[in-house]
Amino acid sequence: MTTIDHADVVVVGARCAGSAAALTLAKAGRRVVAIDAARFPSDTLSTHLLWPSGLAEIERLGALDAVAAIGAPKLTHAMAAIAGYKVASRFPAVGEIDYAMCVRRTGLDAALLRTAIAAGVELRERCRVTDLLWDGERCAGVRYIDPDGAETELRAALVIGADGRRSTVARLAGVEEPFAQRPSGRDCYYAYWRDTRDDWRHIAAQWRSGSDLGTAFPCDDGLLLCLVQPAATGERAGAGAAEARYAAAIGNIPELVERLHGCTKVGRVRSATDIASYFRHSSGPGWALPGDAGHFKDPVTAQGIRDALRYGRLLGEAAAPVLDHPERLDRALRDWEQTRVRDCVDIYQWTNKLARGETISPLEHALYRAADTDPAISETVVAIFSRTVDPGSFYTPQRAGKLALRALWNARADPLPVLADIARTARDTVAELAEARDIRRRAHRRSPSPSRPAEPALTPSSPGDDHA
Repeated sequence: MTTIDHADVVVVGARCAGSAAALTLAKAGRRVVAIDAARFPSDTLSTHLLWPSGLAEIERLGALDAVAAIGAPKLTHAMAAIAGYKVASRFPAVGEIDYAMCVRRTGLDAALLRTAIAAGVELRERCRVTDLLWDGERCAGVRYIDPDGAETELRAALVIGADGRRSTVARLAGVEEPFAQRPSGRDCYYAYWRDTRDDWRHIAAQWRSGSDLGTAFPCDDGLLLCLVQPAATGERAGAGAAEARYAAAIGNIPELVERLHGCTKVGRVRSATDIASYFRHSSGPGWALPGDAGHFKDPVTAQGIRDALRYGRLLGEAAAPVLDHPERLDRALRDWEQTRVRDCVDIYQWTNKLARGETISPLEHALYRAADTDPAISETVVAIFSRTVDPGSFYTPQRAGKLALRALWNARADPLPVLADIARTARDTVAELAEARDIRRRAHRRSPSPSRPAEPALTPSSPGDDHA
């Protein structure tokens, strides 16, 4: 028998985006059921650096004390060593928060969920969604299988698919194919190390050497997250190959080797290859996709958790007052989706540049050389990562012109590579402007209707049908 249950909102996926949306809706007095295939606490593939803006989102949700209690150190400084130059700065403050943290997902997700449950969210773990319910073209709930194999139809005014890059909700809603996508030029490998370098425990560090990029982020339990992103090979790496590529990439970055001196690797290397950044259509009648389900950026700029929290929260705030009014709800969902696109296009494109997996260009060389001697430039570059400065407001035509002149002067003995880089950058800028316009235009289009068999409209259940 199929059990029939009712809620105001069902959230599929109970990690960062799902917890933020569910918590916000529950605080507004709505009945929220969160469904997840995992049993918590549990880990997930993630580089989990939280910039000050990400921690500010956690504070808005009322979970900062619970996250801080996990024990990750406060990272007060950012440092990038590139081409022999350093970009170093304190983190810009977002409200009262002027530090970053690197919190492993097992503890982070559990802390967010505890906060959501305390707000009234009902969590159903180890449950697998098998279908969406429809009333005409409106999504009206989900069908799922519980751990005992029993089937439940959970009907709701809104289904939120916060179930990651391989989103079941996106597939069932017919929007799995992105409307904008950019493959990454980098693969991603990371592992944890027992950190013995107390002098580095307050620093989030990054290095680039040739086409290789490496980071070291101190995290909870005395560990260090060391991530490398070498140029992509186009091949999936098995366990042995991942370990080999990880060790080789570290070996290509002497400063990272020095940072790891005296540290001991703990556990296996984890990998993510064949990565692509994208935007999917993320709202339709009765459904929405926050987090990676709707929009994903390469991990090279570590923006995913912040955006999952922020746009999960904003989705909850937009939907809560209008859940009982379908037309107003649909408008609110469209507005929410378009807001995220507007906010994220610039950082999406800037991330894609850093994810090319190429050696440092002459213009990048000029930028980092300038940042090495000008603290204001260093502070601004760090602020872009923390989303307190927009990339477009920093890379103005005037600043680009100055960097080009510096690069030409530095390479005056052989200016041809610089001139080629200037020409390429100009072409890229024109292409990015066109891409940004296209992304915004496509986001305004109505999401395509999912391909599904015709089925009768849902009918109200009788009192005897409601078993949960």
